[in-house]
Amino acid sequence: MSNDKLRQYLRNFIHQLAIWTIQKYQPGIIAITGTVGKTSTKEAIYTVLKRYRHVRANKGNFNNEIGMPLTILGDYEEIKGKLFWIKVTLISLLRLVFRMKYPELLILEYAADKPGDIKYLLDIAKPQISVITAIGDVPVHVEFYSGPEAVAREKSKIVEVLPSTGFAVLNYDDASVLAMKDRTRAHIMTYGFNKDAHILISNYEVRMEGKNPLGIAFKLTYGGSFVPVRLDGCFGRVQAYATAAAASVGIAFGLNLVKISEALLDYQIMSGRGRIIPGIKQTYILDDSYNASPLSMEAAIETAKNVGSSRKIAVLGDMLEIGKYAPEAHESIGRQIPKVFDILVTVGNGAKFIASAALKKGMPKKNVLSFDTADEAKLEVQKLMKKGDLILIKASHAIRLDKVIEEIRQI
Repeated sequence: MSNDKLRQYLRNFIHQLAIWTIQKYQPGIIAITGTVGKTSTKEAIYTVLKRYRHVRANKGNFNNEIGMPLTILGDYEEIKGKLFWIKVTLISLLRLVFRMKYPELLILEYAADKPGDIKYLLDIAKPQISVITAIGDVPVHVEFYSGPEAVAREKSKIVEVLPSTGFAVLNYDDASVLAMKDRTRAHIMTYGFNKDAHILISNYEVRMEGKNPLGIAFKLTYGGSFVPVRLDGCFGRVQAYATAAAASVGIAFGLNLVKISEALLDYQIMSGRGRIIPGIKQTYILDDSYNASPLSMEAAIETAKNVGSSRKIAVLGDMLEIGKYAPEAHESIGRQIPKVFDILVTVGNGAKFIASAALKKGMPKKNVLSFDTADEAKLEVQKLMKKGDLILIKASHAIRLDKVIEEIRQI
């Protein structure tokens, strides 16, 4: 049997196993999609609910046609290893024959890399609560669609299938997301910095101890009540949005803001998604290296702007899978660089548009360096670094800027 046929067989097999498992155990389904902040939002929701319910969330990027059904079938952290496929299959078959312990709630990311992906995942598990994080003007994967509107339509399917008793949790500050309120019969819960959002984020600030960045703080307000939220080791408005979405889900389950804010004290940001970690030479690294889209790149720049440091270096790579929008999207990012950063290092062909736009905006030529690969860039970045610097690292995952992180982080 060829590898392609084997993959198709396994895909169909776990697809059916997942459907049977959902039918037998009837867990509540919380679906999350968007082009920015899905994983952080998933982790924040999991953090809020795990104190009160038996919950499972997908690990890492287990959010596609294979990863999501595998999450339904088993807890990857419990049974991972070389025999994972065999073990998860056997456990799943036993679970169908015998009544066994199973989560009350599943928190699942729904990826939409290409048209039809959301429908495929919805055929497995239809949610009762759907969360849309953000889409932006040029969403990631847009090269596989006719345009940004088509991406939004694909993602909106997770609110269209909601029952009237369900909840659509929408980012008020993203126009494409907010418009989805008209595509569902479910209850609407919105969150954002706009004063008209149900869950209002306000008083956002970066917490510093001298020149040492500690995290962020803000207020969440709902129904006339508010709570302060403090997130240690987390940076960026994306994290505030993630926790506000989690608060919206918590309220849908009857939790109050006090219980939600207490639970959020346990929230831990995942690697490569906006953490600040110590670098060599007494520097700080803003590690946002896991992935990139125009919207998330802008958010990372805003985060770096708000963190105090003696000097700022941007190490930016290609934003992939945005097709014909790539040149202008990279140039738009480049025009923002001179306002925030002292030095720019780019990696990849697309990122050269960032460099050229930064130069046109007046950034000194001696402060702009471009490389084709992360391996070529990493030692040069190390040489540039000085005590007190903040170094932003961000690109699409395939550019492998994690190699730069490994070179310059404090071990």
